[in-house]
Amino acid sequence: MTEHAFVRAPTDISALSMEQRVAAERYQAIDVDFDPSLGTYWCTMRPEGHLCFTHQLLSDFAAMQASIRRLHQAYDRPGEAHEMRYFALRSGLRGVYNFGGDLNLFVDLIRAGDREGLLRYGKACIGVIHTNAMAMDLPVVTMAVVQGDALGGGFECALSFDVIIAERQAKFGFPEVLFNLFPGMGAYSFLSRRLDGSRAERMILSGRIHTAEELYEMGLIDILCEEDQGQVAALDYIARNSRRHNAHQAIYHARRRVQPLPFEELEQVVELWVDAAMQLSEADMRKMLRLTTAQDRRRLGTGSLGTTGIFNQI
Repeated sequence: MTEHAFVRAPTDISALSMEQRVAAERYQAIDVDFDPSLGTYWCTMRPEGHLCFTHQLLSDFAAMQASIRRLHQAYDRPGEAHEMRYFALRSGLRGVYNFGGDLNLFVDLIRAGDREGLLRYGKACIGVIHTNAMAMDLPVVTMAVVQGDALGGGFECALSFDVIIAERQAKFGFPEVLFNLFPGMGAYSFLSRRLDGSRAERMILSGRIHTAEELYEMGLIDILCEEDQGQVAALDYIARNSRRHNAHQAIYHARRRVQPLPFEELEQVVELWVDAAMQLSEADMRKMLRLTTAQDRRRLGTGSLGTTGIFNQI
């Protein structure tokens, strides 16, 4: 795993504002900044190559989460202008939020019989997702700003946020069943809590692509907005609710108490996912690789396939 590039601020952190401290941080696959006027920490995904959760992106996320906790501890002075109250994740890739797991890596590890390598990857994923689902154990409201397609692990990532904002053209789905696998990094856990077990299973087993509007009607998406209005919708949400932030973050923490998500649950599901992945056939893995090829055409702008078209190809 490539180490993230991280520029540390001077030892005397008190000499810098939170905005300056965040601006001093550098990562390879994400950009970060802090808006003190809104108390909002913005993270923008900018992975190179495949539009998925690479080792580098996961490493950067873990480092960023650790940094946010340190920042909160250093600047924990409620009511002051630089107080961190919101964390928002968006994508810098037009039309794509995140395509999920690194399928090329999966195929390499499965063909090599490297169960431990696949398990390490899965645990890195759930470590980041669970930390986010717990709002990093901080009094912040977390927001997913989905301005493009969120598939597989990208959908699981969005489900780990307190508030999901989605643009109308965004598509969501779990393609794993199409190559004889299942989403193992939180899909069942999150969906069964937000919906119920029966509807969670139907969604996972269908392999269907869902529109943002469908998920909004189901209650999975909190705010639906028009294309290119995701960030505007997030800023509007903050402006409308900033005076009620204390109540909002408290109710989301209450939700986690009433519907707890133990890390051990995610670990056990990842073990099941790894066992299932190691049983995939060559035909299954060829379908996975065809999906990554279609996704790359989206990234390079050399293919006109929409998300539904990509799924039809496998």
